Amino acid sequence: MRILTVGAGAVGGYFGARLARAGADVTFLVRPQRAAALRERGLRVTGLGEEISLAPQLVTADAPIGTYDLLLLSVKSTALEQAVKDLAPAVGPRTAIVPLLNGLAHVDRLAGEFGGAAVLGGVAKVVTTLDGSGDIVRLAPPSVVLTGERDGAPSARVDAVRELLTAAGIDSPPTPDIVAAMWHKWVFITTLAATTCLLRGSVGEVNAVAGGADLARAVLAEAAAVSAAAGHPLPQAEADLTERTVTAEGSPLTPSMYRDVLAGHPTEVEHVLGDLVARARALAVPTPLLDLATLHLRVHQQRATGPRATQ
Repeated sequence: MRILTVGAGAVGGYFGARLARAGADVTFLVRPQRAAALRERGLRVTGLGEEISLAPQLVTADAPIGTYDLLLLSVKSTALEQAVKDLAPAVGPRTAIVPLLNGLAHVDRLAGEFGGAAVLGGVAKVVTTLDGSGDIVRLAPPSVVLTGERDGAPSARVDAVRELLTAAGIDSPPTPDIVAAMWHKWVFITTLAATTCLLRGSVGEVNAVAGGADLARAVLAEAAAVSAAAGHPLPQAEADLTERTVTAEGSPLTPSMYRDVLAGHPTEVEHVLGDLVARARALAVPTPLLDLATLHLRVHQQRATGPRATQ
């Protein structure tokens, strides 16, 4: 199976490195600057006792790339439109696309461009970041990719993808309802991002002050209410896990959106929070805390992308 990993950042680079180390035929579609860095230094993963170092197969959008059997799409939503253009030559009549972005808006965009049959559902559960050298640092234990046909039908191609992932040490359990799983991950990441970005602190810092844990629970309740109204109620086990995660005392956990805010970078506010609160409006679900977090991040976005940011 020929695999194209679109992006070699903290998520795509991590899963692609795992697959390549296991002997899979993996190529990374990257921007020229990232390609130059990877050719010079290699693709490296560290953290939690894991060490991977390899010379990856690379291709850039300005070179002929041919078609692939499987595309793992792991770019941030802010780079989605460019990625759609870049990966288009790699999509053939039998190509399966597994998007690993948060939220759901990207699924409609990909299906509109490449046809609904090409697009599987996908969920990534991994806590990684890029360090100053461009190496991938794994910060927490999860290493999970969920995938499935969006209509829930049994699928030989999904079985083949899951088998490939499992052989590379990536957990990929059967997921009968991948759309529900995407909603539930959306609730998790929205709760974590909204809480830490609003209060400008890690999970542990938020929960070290009076009212911090209560706010996290209230944000979770709003996000879960939107998911339930959309037809995907959060299972109790998922709700309990999310609550434990966002109320853990002393936890250093921060989402990538919060790290982007601290660095003054643009964020995925519209794809993750903006789309969710828009759906909440359509479903008549009140979300005052998520509205506030969205507004807060939109102000940051304006600052990060405005004229002064480019000077």
